[in-house]
Amino acid sequence: MSLDVPAALLDRAEQGEVGDEEFVACVRDSLPYAWKVISAVVADFRGGTAEFADNTTPPPSETDRGQLLRALASDAIRGGLERHFGVKLAFQNCHRVAAFAPSAVDGETYRDFVSPRGQLLNQSPELRDC
Repeated sequence: MSLDVPAALLDRAEQGEVGDEEFVACVRDSLPYAWKVISAVVADFRGGTAEFADNTTPPPSETDRGQLLRALASDAIRGGLERHFGVKLAFQNCHRVAAFAPSAVDGETYRDFVSPRGQLLNQSPELRDC
């Protein structure tokens, strides 16, 4: 299971739409490693002058890797995180998450990062099992 959904939140979801604030809180509480990594990348991005910030440190465990994969593989979770943080997230391998300004999606740096070439250039033997 990807998220630990409190019964009250599940009840609200069964009745209708759930707001981003409640959903993102559920993500934060359910996927703490993913939250920590994404929060740090966003803080680095906001605190710097580069076109993006990224995490290049592999997760310390398979459980942590799974959290990051679940967060970024789900359209709903990724979208909720992007709206919450006001960024566009990009993902390579099983740990390299990057934060871009939403306006960067049309830019060369973002397109290079998410391109097949960018993916291939970010490979190494150490990452093949991730």
